[in-house]
Amino acid sequence: MTTELKVLIITAASIGFSHTLFGPDHYLPFIMMSWARKWSALKTAIITFLCGIGHIGSSVVLGLVGVALGLAVNKLEVFESVRGNIAAWLLIAFGLVYFVWGLRRAYQNKSHVHSHIHIAEGAHEHPHDHHREHAHVHDNKANPSITPWVLFTIFVFGPCEPLIPILMYPAAKNSWFGLVVVTAVFGAVTIGTMLGVVMLARAGVNFAQLNRMERFSHAIAGATICLCGLAIQFLGL
Repeated sequence: MTTELKVLIITAASIGFSHTLFGPDHYLPFIMMSWARKWSALKTAIITFLCGIGHIGSSVVLGLVGVALGLAVNKLEVFESVRGNIAAWLLIAFGLVYFVWGLRRAYQNKSHVHSHIHIAEGAHEHPHDHHREHAHVHDNKANPSITPWVLFTIFVFGPCEPLIPILMYPAAKNSWFGLVVVTAVFGAVTIGTMLGVVMLARAGVNFAQLNRMERFSHAIAGATICLCGLAIQFLGL
């Protein structure tokens, strides 16, 4: 392994970590959706991992095509910029729609009273709400959620801006072996950082036990994701 390749590997790891840590879109959507939709730790980790693979993989494919065809870096950067705008607007739209749906759900599911009549015991009432997930005996199959697929689609559109100009082209000039190693290091550090931040934050949110906010959890999640998209689009985060 040459000195140049070692420097590229260190650069890949450091940029993968900082790029992910300072990009809230890499973890906020998963933290908020895990809290709002009561995802288990395993489900949260799997969805985060798969979205990370889609996020890295789309830029890797584009970069490999550029390297194979000898395209100029600036041309690929323009295409990545377009992808970035699409991903940001998708994140904004998803967050806004989810926020409106969450508000509607919160106000529809106000606490109410259920009356029950028993032949032997007479009638009684008890307060009831639908803030928590619950099952009925006639629910044979749970409706599948499209939320993970929406997040995956957004992350496939989302580019890894540093990957092509900073990592893949210098690696390609070194060797194909160097390209594979540098890309693998960047991808592993990026996804590892995503998983670390998401799982730590999820544990913190669960420890806080935000029961009073549970009614508006979906609306809060949607608003946070929308603001995250706006910050990326207009503040360049």
